[in-house]
Amino acid sequence: MRPTGKLHLGNYMGALANWVKLQASYECYFFIADLHALTTDYADTSQVAPNTLEVALDFLAAGLDPARCTIFVQSQVTQHFELPLLLGMITPLGWLERVPSYKEMQENLTNKDLTTFGFLGYPVLMASDILLYQPQFVPVGQDQQAHVELTREIARRFNQFYQGGEHDVLPEPRVLLTPAPKLPGTDGRKMSKSYGNTILMTDPEPVVRQKLKTMVTDPARIRRTDPGEPDKCPVGDLHKVFSTPETMAKVYEGCRSASIGCIECKSWAADSIMRVLAPIQERRASFTETQVVQILKEGSMRAGARAEQTMSEVRAAMQLSPAAVAQ
Repeated sequence: MRPTGKLHLGNYMGALANWVKLQASYECYFFIADLHALTTDYADTSQVAPNTLEVALDFLAAGLDPARCTIFVQSQVTQHFELPLLLGMITPLGWLERVPSYKEMQENLTNKDLTTFGFLGYPVLMASDILLYQPQFVPVGQDQQAHVELTREIARRFNQFYQGGEHDVLPEPRVLLTPAPKLPGTDGRKMSKSYGNTILMTDPEPVVRQKLKTMVTDPARIRRTDPGEPDKCPVGDLHKVFSTPETMAKVYEGCRSASIGCIECKSWAADSIMRVLAPIQERRASFTETQVVQILKEGSMRAGARAEQTMSEVRAAMQLSPAAVAQ
């Protein structure tokens, strides 16, 4: 994840909750993509380091365990600088220009100059982030499949040019689709920092309740006595993600019969959200900044050792290493 500040419920349900489950079954690498932050926020880097610590704390609070997975900072593993340069030598310009988010972000972030080499080339950096660990799977939602497919194409092109003996140096990773429930923000749109409609993982209970009080609801419920439809209500979508079947039954019956008001329904949603957030916030408070820095340092060392195994094979295949010359 890019270090753009504290994470919100959308980040948690869309990725982190799944990551916590994956660490029990796979050898996992999770990193804070501070180099990727520079592709759009290069003009002011003052918040990258503090935000990196905040995201790391949220990782740990969510349940990622440094004893069961590797958590690291992208820029602390120098191989994340080296492989993108080499892969950039073989990646056609047209492949980068056709990436859907390339023009989309330029149109949406009109306040930033994104006509840079770094922004155009960020898919190569992303591909390198993946391929450095020669993974079998990349856990992503459906909206990220295109990025993984480009990674596969770059790996395929590399393997066509450079042979690594009996096996491909950069195996083509497969997508591991992870469920991402619909999670609206307080204005009904997708929860996003850029929309200012988020509920943060660190928000205390009074803040969560206040944010939900202002949340949009079913437009058909103009008056308290008007019946509503939870399936057309953003608060109903939150209930579907966080509430128990018993609470959901009360929501459907009460809203459709107008026997409950939106304020009561929002209060139940806040109860359900806080049941998830309370233990997360408790874990977060148990870590000191010194501990987090040490966890990231050790994780970056582990990631660097694994990434160097890949780079040794890459350099040999490209005949860039003394060992390749000697052979």
